[in-house]
Amino acid sequence: MTRGRCSWAGEDPLMCAYHDEEWGVPERDGRALWGKLMLDGFQAGLAWITVLRKREAFRAGFAGFDPEKVARFDEAEIGQLLADPGIIRSRAKIEATIGGARAWLAMRDAGEDFGDYCWGFVDGEPLQGDGHSVNASTPLSGRVSKDLKTRGFKFVGPTIVHAWMQATGLVNDHSHDCFRRDEVANLG
Repeated sequence: MTRGRCSWAGEDPLMCAYHDEEWGVPERDGRALWGKLMLDGFQAGLAWITVLRKREAFRAGFAGFDPEKVARFDEAEIGQLLADPGIIRSRAKIEATIGGARAWLAMRDAGEDFGDYCWGFVDGEPLQGDGHSVNASTPLSGRVSKDLKTRGFKFVGPTIVHAWMQATGLVNDHSHDCFRRDEVANLG
């Protein structure tokens, strides 16, 4: 007997493992939420599998997504990243990640925890999608996107933000016939 799975996972073993083990699991750690948001920004205009295949190289290139280290990146580090075939070599996205690290630090230094900030948009509990609708963005992701932009984040449009909210469990959008839907709902 085969288990039902969200159709977007397809047949690729890496995508299936990502779906089965990570996607939609509520993430509450502010640094991890930031790192995942930055990875989603690299997806802009590309398929998620492209980013997923390069995720370890991204982690290595961006110092384990440590905002304190990434915020100090200068032209030398940007040059190294632009020369790294293991990542998506977009200067704009690299610079957006550095800027995102600085925005994350500004929030922290102002006493605002990024995890609390993110979860505040859903009152601390994952929103449960209906399991039937597949939206590229929502009014909520539009509000989150707008707020992130006012704080200095880039590559955080409503579609990217919605994908990130789904991936990090702020929204449980597993399909109604997916074996992970109820499992993830119980993690909330």
